[in-house]
Amino acid sequence: MTRKSFNKRVAVLGTGKMGGILLQAFLKQGLISPKDTYATVRHPEKAELRGKQLGVSLTTDNLAAARKADVILLCVKPQTVREVTEQIRPAIKPGKLVISIAASVPTSYIENVLGDGIPVIRAMPNTPCVVGSGMIGLCRGRFAGQSDLDTARKLFETVGRTVTVDEKHMDAVTGLSASGPAFIYIILEALAEAGVKVGLPRDVATLLAAQTTHGAAQVVLDTGDHPALLKDAVTTPAGCTIDGILELEEGKLRVTLIKAVVKATQRAKELILET
Repeated sequence: MTRKSFNKRVAVLGTGKMGGILLQAFLKQGLISPKDTYATVRHPEKAELRGKQLGVSLTTDNLAAARKADVILLCVKPQTVREVTEQIRPAIKPGKLVISIAASVPTSYIENVLGDGIPVIRAMPNTPCVVGSGMIGLCRGRFAGQSDLDTARKLFETVGRTVTVDEKHMDAVTGLSASGPAFIYIILEALAEAGVKVGLPRDVATLLAAQTTHGAAQVVLDTGDHPALLKDAVTTPAGCTIDGILELEEGKLRVTLIKAVVKATQRAKELILET
């Protein structure tokens, strides 16, 4: 992950859950300067306190923040994207880049509000960005060039890994990597509960489950080996692991996880209908 200075003024419109995670991570990594960062919240009573916590200029004025910035991050809910995009339209001129993290909202939707020629990048980060281990899917709109995509990559690679996909795949990215941490937490919790069931102290069981999950994922990332091959390497004939795998298969864990991602992806496709 790069820690080079970004050298651009950034506006984060909507410092709620994910917007706040990203802003804090960008600042922590030293990528953006607090004096060149502008952020907004929806409710004025939160602006002063949140601004002091983050050490940046924070208001409820989306238009003013967008005017001052070179890169504008739309970190609002899908249902409010049109409202906020219309607010900032007078500030969006050639040379500025708009990056939206709103699930389900296509780049064309934002382009239609802002007008032709404005580069728009769509991004889908996940919550592990808060510890620099995020996964971010990126795609570019009609008017975004390679340099715009590189700018988005530079931002997000400070908080995790990025992958560029065709926009038609962004809802699947949402269902897999954006919703995925919740699925992993359930699995991790279940493994820890299992450890308690077989006699381990809860803190020890949780540590074992978390580090095992982390380590297994790291092996996949570092080796590039197919998970099935890595599973087979752990599974010795007539050993403990194969008995455990049999229980997983009988419990239909595999198909349940597949269905969870499919369902989350389908829901992501529906959100745009509610905007």
